[in-house]
Amino acid sequence: MSRTLKFNILAFFAFGIIFVFGNYVIVIGQTTKAVLVALNKADSTLAIIDPVTMKVLGKVPTGDSPHEVVLSADGKTAFVANYGAKTPGSSISLIDTASLKEIRRFDVTPLMRPHGLLVIGGKLYFTAEVNRVIARYDPAANKIDWLMGTGQNGSHMVVGTGDQKRFYTSNIGSDSVTSFEFANVPPAGSKVTHIAIGKQPEAIDLSPDGKEIWAGLNVEGAIDVVDTATNKFKEKINIGGRPYRVRFTPDGKFVVNSMIATKELLVIDAATKKEVKRIKLDSVPLGIVFSADGKTAFVSVVEPDLILKINLETGEILGRVDSGKEPDGIAVTGI
Repeated sequence: MSRTLKFNILAFFAFGIIFVFGNYVIVIGQTTKAVLVALNKADSTLAIIDPVTMKVLGKVPTGDSPHEVVLSADGKTAFVANYGAKTPGSSISLIDTASLKEIRRFDVTPLMRPHGLLVIGGKLYFTAEVNRVIARYDPAANKIDWLMGTGQNGSHMVVGTGDQKRFYTSNIGSDSVTSFEFANVPPAGSKVTHIAIGKQPEAIDLSPDGKEIWAGLNVEGAIDVVDTATNKFKEKINIGGRPYRVRFTPDGKFVVNSMIATKELLVIDAATKKEVKRIKLDSVPLGIVFSADGKTAFVSVVEPDLILKINLETGEILGRVDSGKEPDGIAVTGI
């Protein structure tokens, strides 16, 4: 009698099949451990969480008041922006998610208040809010190998394309989005454009097809859409409150917004710009990340402080865990 080994097949891509073995995702021979990480601003720690069981595996001390975190492609390293509370922070923590240890704390001085983070091509792009710049850190060389000024106040978050030819920052103090365009990987041939939009843009995301920037406005209770082909304001979407974060689902079909005043997730159809639904929560939602298929959202919430695992289709809370005090920045990979 022949025996068949059964696999849990998640997806079929041009480059092969993704299988799941327990808590590991296998992609044509490459193993990536499923890992969820969340920053606790009041504790100054990073919580490493199993996204399947929603159990905290451990906590690692960071710099003062960390705000944002991203993961390397293999999920082995977490990069943490130590923003600082009363005193401006000036470091980035590199944390090994397996050993639960800080590998290195890189001093970015004279840059201050590192915040928005983005990993592309093995390098870390980040904003330095006080200095009004976007910079790039090379972990292998352990140095900053490029930076460029935004010329705008409060350059807070950063998003960009996978080919490293376009980046965008939200500038809270200048009511603008700054576009950086390059002939190739920075610094090759640059063009900088400041795009005037509504009041106090903070939340920002780039559509997966690269055609639109969506920026949440802290003051106007709206989202401004920017056409990346023309680098001009395109459309305002009134949503009746401040969206703390604005995130496209991986397939680009929906945009999920954390609405802090009403304690809900607002889901908008990206094509029609119309509201699809609102998912009511018992806490105030902040950071949002998604599983690879976009069906599950992991959300940091406060009052009470938790990390939630949410089915976006049904709105069901699939799991929750106490990660620490004032969780905010969040990242996930391998699931």
